[in-house]
Amino acid sequence: MIYERRKTREVVLDHPSHPVTVGGDAPVSVQSMTITKTADVEGTLQQIYALYGAGADIVRCTCNEKEAAEGLAQIVPRSPVPIVADIHHQYKMALAALEAGVHCLRLNPGNIRRPEHIKAVAMECKDRGVPIRIGVNGGSLDPDLYEKHDGLTAEAMVESAQRELDYFAEVGFDDVKISVKASNVPLMIEAYRQLSEVTDHPLHLGVTEAGPPPAGLIKATAGLATLLSEGIGDTIRYSLTADPVQEARAGRQLLEALGLRERTGLDLIACPSCGRAEVDVYAIADAAQKALEELEVPIQVAVMGCVVNGPGEAREADLGIAAGRKRGHLFVKGKVVKVVAEDEMVAELVEWAKIVSEDGVEAALERADAGAAAEAEKDRAALLTEQGDDVNQADEHIQQIRKL
Repeated sequence: MIYERRKTREVVLDHPSHPVTVGGDAPVSVQSMTITKTADVEGTLQQIYALYGAGADIVRCTCNEKEAAEGLAQIVPRSPVPIVADIHHQYKMALAALEAGVHCLRLNPGNIRRPEHIKAVAMECKDRGVPIRIGVNGGSLDPDLYEKHDGLTAEAMVESAQRELDYFAEVGFDDVKISVKASNVPLMIEAYRQLSEVTDHPLHLGVTEAGPPPAGLIKATAGLATLLSEGIGDTIRYSLTADPVQEARAGRQLLEALGLRERTGLDLIACPSCGRAEVDVYAIADAAQKALEELEVPIQVAVMGCVVNGPGEAREADLGIAAGRKRGHLFVKGKVVKVVAEDEMVAELVEWAKIVSEDGVEAALERADAGAAAEAEKDRAALLTEQGDDVNQADEHIQQIRKL
């Protein structure tokens, strides 16, 4: 039996092209986390796009050092989904992540314990309109709560979250979602049940450190499905010792199996239209979506606003197009197969979608125009020369981060 979802308040991760509402009547969302070093901007973006393509609505990146925060300043404008910064022990990294433009913070009450630091971060989030996830973790609970409750209990985890809420309330901040994760499934279930009785903040569900598949998948599913079937939970994450793409796929499949998200055929992903975009990405993505849906083909298609980064960032997509210098670069699995006029981009996408869906990726790659890759590289080099390396003004944020 699937219970009616518990009513929660809404928290919005305000991404410019892909805002995600958590809680209220919004669909249960899927989250995952990158395993790259956040300072590796290109590698992290490639993983973010892969996660987006696998079903992730929100992606978390670690922010444990200034180099990571500087990486986030370059990643956030180019990410297709909202980015959550995972803050470890240094509250100044939270401030640096906010300067980088992240859409949400995750704070662990067991790691940042000084009230003045907690409140300083909350005040900055309030000023910037950025939500916080209170991320209680059974493995890093405040020692005094262990002592008070004679060990790790559901009551101790809930109290940890409530303490953090009290600190936030002192500065008038309540744009919050909460998680109380544990690796022990019965403990995790009981903690969320208790928490759902005492707060209407949206809840982020997860079994922390579930381990590698298949055991990790079974363990996480047991906890997540139990709570979701009781109407508890607004966003979920599988925490697996595996490629995070498996986490995103599992999350999406679980929600579909429970009837909490609709199954889809065509999967169209699009970039957020950063400073390099030379076309109206949203208009092209909308036209492509309508044209491709009529084909009813179960493939993943990417619409990218620039030829400099597009094919590389979306190389996991079956098919895609990137725009630049009044032309479109058609690519299959990240490899450019044809260069077309800007006004032919959608029509060519449709034709190549037929090829990919009917004949397969390898056959499509064999049909690539001989000079397409060289032509594409010329456009890419010319745009880099014209626009420079910092079209999104990331350097301004980086300089502010270095002052913290």
